Amino acid sequence: MSNIIITGTSRGIGFELVQLFAKEGHRVLALSRNETPISNLNLPNVHTFPFDLSNPSDFKKVTDFLQQWGGVDVLINNAGSLLNKPFLETSPSEFEEVYKVNVFGVAEMTRTVLPKMGKTGHVVTISSMGGVQGSMKFPGLSAYSSSKGAVITLTELWAEEFKETGPSFNVLAIGAVQTEMLAEAFPGYQAPVTALEMATYIKDFTLTGHKLYNGKLLQVSNSTP
Repeated sequence: MSNIIITGTSRGIGFELVQLFAKEGHRVLALSRNETPISNLNLPNVHTFPFDLSNPSDFKKVTDFLQQWGGVDVLINNAGSLLNKPFLETSPSEFEEVYKVNVFGVAEMTRTVLPKMGKTGHVVTISSMGGVQGSMKFPGLSAYSSSKGAVITLTELWAEEFKETGPSFNVLAIGAVQTEMLAEAFPGYQAPVTALEMATYIKDFTLTGHKLYNGKLLQVSNSTP
């Protein structure tokens, strides 16, 4: 049984991940601004409370909770903010809000959890194909895709900095997945992969991928480019 922290669990991939891990008997801390969907599941070994990655004071809640656990085996930085808006119409504050969640929040969550993780731990950050250098880019996603590129580089840096002590760090750049967030940003678009299908892959990778990978970007997409 592993101790697993997942952000962005109120819907989509994160919501499915919590259920998959719980069914296997793992202990899960499910973090999201809206904790109600997870609370309503009444799953054993699943803890949740309201948490906002862009609110610095909320990280103390995580620190306080982790006093109950001897350590953390897996951290999945899954939460994300997606803005689809032309660059010239995007205000500085809107750009910053995306980065507060997708970059600064990921960094602070990782910093908060690292002292509780050992050499065999695994930090998995969910990025996007749009953040991969040389991949197909889409107009309107300047803030989102650039922020997803930033966490790819962060992952490489963390793996180098902690290569002697652990944990392992990897980043998954996922393609289009049919989630509520995607539907809100791209109305009418039908993705080829369901949230449950992607969550199943991520679950398996977080439990075993660190045995073969560290500091690596894996592109999880069934389309080319």
